[in-house]
Amino acid sequence: MKEVGIALPKSRGVGVGILAAFLLTFIFYYFYGGYMTFAVFAIVLLLICYYAQDLLLYHPDLPANSRIYIPIPSMHNLPHITVSIKTPDAVTLHAFWITQPEERSKSVPTLIYFHGNAGNMGHRMQNVWGIYHHLHCNVLMVEYRGYGLSTGVPTERGLVTDARAAIDYLYTRHDLDHSQLILFGRSLGGAVVIDAAADTVYGQKVMCAIVENTFSSIPEMAVELVHPSVKYIPNLMFKNKYQSIRKIGKCSVPFLFISGLADNLVPPRMMRALYAKCGSELKRLLEFPGGSHNDTWIVDGYYQAISGFLTQLQKEPSPLQKAPEKSNVWGELEHKIIDV
Repeated sequence: MKEVGIALPKSRGVGVGILAAFLLTFIFYYFYGGYMTFAVFAIVLLLICYYAQDLLLYHPDLPANSRIYIPIPSMHNLPHITVSIKTPDAVTLHAFWITQPEERSKSVPTLIYFHGNAGNMGHRMQNVWGIYHHLHCNVLMVEYRGYGLSTGVPTERGLVTDARAAIDYLYTRHDLDHSQLILFGRSLGGAVVIDAAADTVYGQKVMCAIVENTFSSIPEMAVELVHPSVKYIPNLMFKNKYQSIRKIGKCSVPFLFISGLADNLVPPRMMRALYAKCGSELKRLLEFPGGSHNDTWIVDGYYQAISGFLTQLQKEPSPLQKAPEKSNVWGELEHKIIDV
């Protein structure tokens, strides 16, 4: 599934908002004159641009019918059940639970898969097939709020809440080894993974984290995709920030960074910056010269490299690897994650 960069808003709501702004401008100009009109128009335009940012980042409707048609694992001969995960803010997440044969499922790692910014989790099924057969993991595929059959609307705060809810859900199951949880995220999913791994409680619930072709932050991506002058826009103006470059230093779990050097959307230097700032004592950066943003997983040696990293963890476990106590930090989350 192809991830998407900055695109023009397609929502009718944005068009209506712009039309209302012009109408409001005309009314103010008629009654109050030029200066008041300019001030009101500027404020309304800024508000429209601020709230339109979700439409620029999240693309659950691309390709068409992505909110209706979700390819299922059985199409790729993967055993699965469909599960619903409730979040603390009453959103229902659609997810696939794909397990190894019963005699193995309790002894192998379990990977939580967080996809990119477009389509739904079913569009990543070929990659999950490779993970299942090459890495011999159980896989929980999670569909963010507002994507596929999940309820709600995607926001930064919402997506990081979804990640924690997925981890909590696995702790309610008894057919897996809770000490071998792996967070995996590509592109936007990588930012979600970094946020969870940096959490003082949830970071202790996982064995390791893997991110692939993810960005350092949304403001830095805006500089890349729009214009260098965007760097002068205050962070306050960004509705979605995903400041992974600031959070990665708080991560102490083992971390694997996978970078496709042919990525023409997220500059590979961002992956190197994240690797350099990562606070983990056990971290590794894998760079694949032929990998682009969406298909690094098809490059020769991809699964073997991940397998080598996981084997290293199992042979030489970090002192941080311990079975954490079940806990919930939603109250704390209320104060830590704020959408401006």
